[in-house]
Amino acid sequence: MFSKLPQKLTAPFGLLNDEAKLAFRSKPDGISKLISSRHIHENDSYWDQYFTLFDTPSDVFSLISPHDIRRAFLDAPENIATLIRVVTSRMFNLVSDHTFPSSQIGPSVTSYASSLIKAVATKRNATKEVLNCVRVLQRVLPVVFEVEGESNTFELEVFWKKVEAEKGDDLRTEGPQFVIEDEEDQSELGEASSSQPAGSKPKARKALPSLGEKLFSCISDLLFCCGFTLPAKIQVDHYKINYVIWEKGVGSTTDPGPNAQYDSNKVEVLRLLLVLLSRQIYVSPASLFSKPSFYTLHMARKTPRRDVLTLLCSLLNTAMNSSTTSPLTIASMAGKVPYNHLVFKGEDPRTALVGMCLQVLCVVLDFQSGPARDVVSGQGENATSVPTVQTNAFRYFLAKLHRTQDFSLIMDGVTNILSQQLFSANNLLPGSKKSIPYMPETIILFWKMIELNKKFRAYVLDSEKAVDILAYLLCYGLEIKDKPQQHGICRALSYIIQTLSAESAFGSKLSLQIKIPIPSKWATPGTAADFMITSVYSMVATTSGALTSLYPAFIIALSNVAPHLKNLSVVASNRLIQLFNSFANPRFLLSDESHPRLLFFMLEIFNSVIFHHLADNPNLLYAIITTHRTFQELGTFSLARGIQEIRRVELAKEEQARQAGHEKGSNAKQDVDVELGDIQAEKARLLQNESDIIAARTVVMEPSRNDAPEADNGENADLSSRFTAHENNPPLSSSEKARGKMRERRSESVDTGGMERLTLSGVGRNGFVPTQEWVTSWQHGLPLDTVMLVISELLPKIQSLQAGHQKAGTTGAISDFLRSVTLVDVLPPVPPLHARNFIWSDASIIWLTSLIWGEIYVHGMSPLGIWNSTNVRLFFVKHTQSQPRQLTETMSNVVGGLFSSSRQRLEQQ
Repeated sequence: MFSKLPQKLTAPFGLLNDEAKLAFRSKPDGISKLISSRHIHENDSYWDQYFTLFDTPSDVFSLISPHDIRRAFLDAPENIATLIRVVTSRMFNLVSDHTFPSSQIGPSVTSYASSLIKAVATKRNATKEVLNCVRVLQRVLPVVFEVEGESNTFELEVFWKKVEAEKGDDLRTEGPQFVIEDEEDQSELGEASSSQPAGSKPKARKALPSLGEKLFSCISDLLFCCGFTLPAKIQVDHYKINYVIWEKGVGSTTDPGPNAQYDSNKVEVLRLLLVLLSRQIYVSPASLFSKPSFYTLHMARKTPRRDVLTLLCSLLNTAMNSSTTSPLTIASMAGKVPYNHLVFKGEDPRTALVGMCLQVLCVVLDFQSGPARDVVSGQGENATSVPTVQTNAFRYFLAKLHRTQDFSLIMDGVTNILSQQLFSANNLLPGSKKSIPYMPETIILFWKMIELNKKFRAYVLDSEKAVDILAYLLCYGLEIKDKPQQHGICRALSYIIQTLSAESAFGSKLSLQIKIPIPSKWATPGTAADFMITSVYSMVATTSGALTSLYPAFIIALSNVAPHLKNLSVVASNRLIQLFNSFANPRFLLSDESHPRLLFFMLEIFNSVIFHHLADNPNLLYAIITTHRTFQELGTFSLARGIQEIRRVELAKEEQARQAGHEKGSNAKQDVDVELGDIQAEKARLLQNESDIIAARTVVMEPSRNDAPEADNGENADLSSRFTAHENNPPLSSSEKARGKMRERRSESVDTGGMERLTLSGVGRNGFVPTQEWVTSWQHGLPLDTVMLVISELLPKIQSLQAGHQKAGTTGAISDFLRSVTLVDVLPPVPPLHARNFIWSDASIIWLTSLIWGEIYVHGMSPLGIWNSTNVRLFFVKHTQSQPRQLTETMSNVVGGLFSSSRQRLEQQ
């Protein structure tokens, strides 16, 4: 009798269980039986170890490898099917059993003793078994999803095949929540189909819910189970499933209070839900719309209305309360200690729960595939797409939020997360705080909010925090712009800013001062408009062409807000001119077919300022007049002149390099001085009859050869039509005086020798070869007339002021003159405003889906590696060596090398 006592003690205490876990990997009746033995019966005792052996998620992920599941799938696929059926069946039965959930085990000796007595009496820990069922499914399903790509017959047979029951079979055990609706029934989610007419005979056969439908229903029940994910005190009678919102916020005024164990259980169930939704990452981007995921389709379209509303509000409130709810735990206290993340490697349940909530929200709110696409109404520019309750209930109900207090909660939650990230990255002790792990998901959720809910977008733009949001987004973009793995988020930021800039209320806010503390390395004097311009300049000028695909959205955003710009500072004005000079550089203009559009947008910015606030921007006006030669040369730009300028710069560089090498080999200082004099003389001869402005003020922005394919941000079609229209239409009407002052616009032809030089210079990138016809097509369409009128009118007066004043007083006199200038009789009529909004396309939807799942994939690598070693098709995963900052590397050495030397990096297709 006493020989069996230790076996009884191992279950509650978990002290001697390591031997059994090792045996699971080595003995024949462990994981190897799943591969070697065929047709293991569902009632075999072999399956019991999958429910009782494991104690933590890491146990499951370390003892069951994807290679084991893949081998079993190839050698004994029926065993994998049986494993899934047995695990799900056990989970369904336990959820409805009175022993679930088991009482939480406390730390006291009394609780250990009581748990020992209970274990001896019942031999079952229902909560542990349910969690193990959840964990095993998390491990098995990713391997199942990768098989056969888009058409996996196995999962269709196991998860989505409906079983028909004969007439008279007892169907009460299935529960009332599994209502079978007719396929053509268009009633609202969760409503039963129309009942049979009185007197009609019942059907002979009735379909039962598929395993996939039961699994989603069970997951929903687990997320709202008292004693498991909700406090036991809110249980009503014997009904342990209570669909109440987790936390105070949207749709709820009560807060049950935080609990670390409940948060941990929520994380485990939400992780399983996310694994089910991850079926999307195993299809190619080209098949994303034609091969929708059955799992995400079911959740978005077939989830009952009550479950959708409760889950949506629970996830949203938990995410938005992340900064206000901080239970007193060791992890939360350690989080306040500088450099704690270098020492404490444990995961805070609260942080993990917030991140998981944001990930699930981003996935379900982003999903548009197959019949879940938004309904398009209208045509052309008036076309709009809106979600419905039949396409995606989560998108639909998010768009229906309208209460001011709900908007305030979401706004405060987003700004609090953004402010925490800004503080962690720019405090007095660099690297002392761990960055917010769910920043990308927060940014995407905010994007979805302003995209789907027009009332929330109006609330953001009308509030005083609109400028703060802009500053936070730009600061985060400046922080990650030099990290290639974060360039997808940089692109998302550019599209969000473009979306906000299309609203006139946003432009009017840019004259306000930024109230949040901007790090000194990014701070700039002036208003929010000045900070926006200098930040966009930094994103363009300091990334060496790595963010070429972001340029259009950023420059369009500046063009959208240009009619509202007032009192731009000297720094911001010079930054705009430097961007213009960079885009006007012949090498940049001729290297890609889309680059002249950036020059077009920059000219639109100048025109808008001239038309709407000419006298309010003397600094920008003076900068334009100073750069008059660049504008004049654009009026006569041709392919031959562009190639000539490119060759001139190349020859100067070659000569400088040759002379530098010659200087290195010289032994006499006198000879070196002579050679330097020759270099300067040669450069003087080269620059004698050419303009220096383009070359001297150029920002290097060569397009990257390794850029990910450009996601169509939707505005290209509109821009193309407007660009062409400007080319074909005559210039705006102006007075005779104005026409007399405008410089003649012409374009020179190119000869055969010029084409040979073009071939030798290799100006075009990615196979693009510029032609004179192409140059003429965009050069004639550049809106140069307005700027040229201003230059023709003001340049002689500025020169006269400079000649008639002392040098010390010239600047003040010019500024006063430009503040009082008016050109009403010279300029043409003010054109109507036309802001360019971000327009969604199939390419941009696929890109964002890939971005979201890429971030989730990377987060899933630690600590479990959920989707690692599986054949992902939606995006490309590249393993690279990380390059940590010097301070971080130093701290790593101090604490004993706790940092890992490798990191998973994801590149978007």
